[in-house]
Amino acid sequence: MATFRDDLLEAGLLFDSGVDGLYYRSETFESIALGVEGRVRAAGADLDAQVVYPAPFLPRTVFEESGYLRSFPDLIGSIHSFTGGDADHARLLQLAEAGEEWSSVLTPTEVVMVSAACHPIYPLCSGRLGPEGRRFEVFGQVFRHEPSLDPARMQSFRQHEFVYVGDPDEAVAHRDLWLERGLAVLAGLGLDVEVVVANDPFFGRAGRILAANQRDTELKYEFVTEVASSDHPTAIASTNCHLDHFGEPFGIETSGGAVAHSSCVGFGLERVTLALLRTHGTDPAGWPSAVRDALWP
Repeated sequence: MATFRDDLLEAGLLFDSGVDGLYYRSETFESIALGVEGRVRAAGADLDAQVVYPAPFLPRTVFEESGYLRSFPDLIGSIHSFTGGDADHARLLQLAEAGEEWSSVLTPTEVVMVSAACHPIYPLCSGRLGPEGRRFEVFGQVFRHEPSLDPARMQSFRQHEFVYVGDPDEAVAHRDLWLERGLAVLAGLGLDVEVVVANDPFFGRAGRILAANQRDTELKYEFVTEVASSDHPTAIASTNCHLDHFGEPFGIETSGGAVAHSSCVGFGLERVTLALLRTHGTDPAGWPSAVRDALWP
């Protein structure tokens, strides 16, 4: 992992911020990511999905309803700010100047960082849906606190998602559609990708039970390929059937009055970019012409 990371830094594709998992991206890296985004968008152009660009922050109340705090407390990012007076400000400065922990003076705000690009979508669907349900194309900035030297495990990254909310059978059909389309998108970029049953990294003892159930019921599939390690392939995209996980807390109903189900496919733009750099080399000028034409038509 460190070797590939060193290659990326040496090539000037990423810049080290000094914090594991937090990088600044070069123009070349960004041009690849935008090319990937274009391919993903083209793959879903016929779905008539409503396009949404959420803020990178989510209302705390919505975050709590999403269930993320219960399942992934180790990954969350809560936004705090200073709300005190002069005495509190003096205390904050005193702590900072002494090299001590000054965040104890801060207060939680009403927002947290988005942990999955689709989370802001579900409150928009509250109430009874039409017979076609709702489809969204989401471009989201995501934060997950998992510092690592693995360049594919960034703390700040982007997800490009297609989401369906509505009838249970249609939610499964949406997932199945993107199992095919997702593989076609990635294979079309010259990536050797395998689709595998997977589970989310649920936290704690109860999380192990949830993970086993998720795998047993095949609710999650990942598109994996070599990125930082040949021994441990990396998920660069995934599909998820949520069942009524979001329909229930956000009061979303099908046209028939049942609790709505949802499903999504998410492409990690940075991870796909890294997979391309690992597969084709760190200089895009030398990539196969078919890949270059797909990214930059």
